Amino acid sequence: MKRAVCTFICILFAFCLTACGKNNMKVKTPKVSSERYSPKEVSAAIDVIKDEFEREWQGCTLQEIYYAGDEISADYQDWANRNNADEVIVLLSTFDVDDTCTDGSLNKNFTYSDWMWILVKTNGGKWQHVDHGY
Repeated sequence: MKRAVCTFICILFAFCLTACGKNNMKVKTPKVSSERYSPKEVSAAIDVIKDEFEREWQGCTLQEIYYAGDEISADYQDWANRNNADEVIVLLSTFDVDDTCTDGSLNKNFTYSDWMWILVKTNGGKWQHVDHGY
């Protein structure tokens, strides 16, 4: 009996682990060329938002996220300055909001596109999300 219960708990745990991050697996990440950032740096910034989105944006499904481009990121250098950082990167995304979303600032059953994410970092450190929206 103990073995059956233990086996059931292990299977349930494994199922829960495979369910985590399911939205991140379907997210489109179009490649945008950059002279400012390597593909690895862009990917690291995207991963920060994917992880946060999965944890914090219940009732929302991230569909697409990508680098906004060198020119747009350069236009947001003031965000790095005001956050005592050296670099800024801007990402754009598309996501769906379903009727279970509890964030009152988002429209339920709506798709947001060109949603901006601003991240900064210092001296080659890790990207930090500092703002988002239109």
